[in-house]
Amino acid sequence: MPDTTTDTMTDTPILRLGTRQSPLAMVQAEEARRRLCEAHGWDESAVELVPVVASGDKIQDRPLAEIGGKALWTKELDAWLAEDRIDAAVHSMKDVETIRPDSLHIAAILPRADRRDVLIGADSIAAIPTGAVIGTSAPRRAAQMLHHRPDLKIVTFRGNVATRLGKLEAGEADVTLLAAAGLERLGQEGIGTPLACDHWLPAPAQGAIGLECRSDAARTIALLEAINHAPSQAEVLAERALLAGLGGTCHSPIAVLATADGARIIISATLFSPDGTERTDGKITVDADDLGTVTAFAEDLLAKAGPATQAVFGPPA
Repeated sequence: MPDTTTDTMTDTPILRLGTRQSPLAMVQAEEARRRLCEAHGWDESAVELVPVVASGDKIQDRPLAEIGGKALWTKELDAWLAEDRIDAAVHSMKDVETIRPDSLHIAAILPRADRRDVLIGADSIAAIPTGAVIGTSAPRRAAQMLHHRPDLKIVTFRGNVATRLGKLEAGEADVTLLAAAGLERLGQEGIGTPLACDHWLPAPAQGAIGLECRSDAARTIALLEAINHAPSQAEVLAERALLAGLGGTCHSPIAVLATADGARIIISATLFSPDGTERTDGKITVDADDLGTVTAFAEDLLAKAGPATQAVFGPPA
């Protein structure tokens, strides 16, 4: 199928970017459009944003792991790419399945934003009242919190940023956690207390926006690669390689941060059991393109983990 390639002076867009239509997803798509237009000297009309309601946005009362996992964020956009209804999809990379179809290609990662989680409802983890209710649907956040504070109670808390803040305000939980990058992109960076990454590692690829297209769309790939940020791409690829080596799923509490340092990548990772009682830490520095060593590191880390941790990881991809 041919790429959409027309002159910027016509009414037909050069690129059609598919995106979820949540407020945060639309802001991220706007950022991708702005960067593309700046890189190529296009008018804004050259890039059309095509919103879709993802399955993950339709179902809000159950954890993703119970109803289909991360594919609920991507399957509609994947179908639209296959049907040539869009040229590329804009994703929050932490919501993209570790193993993607060979027919699709992640062509660009934008400069990564703040990786941290933000604690909302208390000034610190220690300051959370005894027995308080923590609202989250993320196994990682639940396990991390229970590791630090086993007295706390976890309840399922899903929805976009505004929905979760509204639930907190309504008293459905005492405390919740949100990604600093999402709050910043929505102009709400003053909310809550960011948790330092040296004590509270984030989710894989947190803070990263990716653009994905068909693998056979050479011209689209070339256009998207113009806005790829190589250090952020190296970090995201390393974190996704770690996930693949672990056989991680939506049920797997894993916290990881890869930090680009020139041609090297520093990776810190922690695995938890779902109840937070088991914790396994590891750290490695590798060449940025040495994903094989990252995979081996992941397998070794899982081998050192306790049985309750291993039980929520699948066989390596």
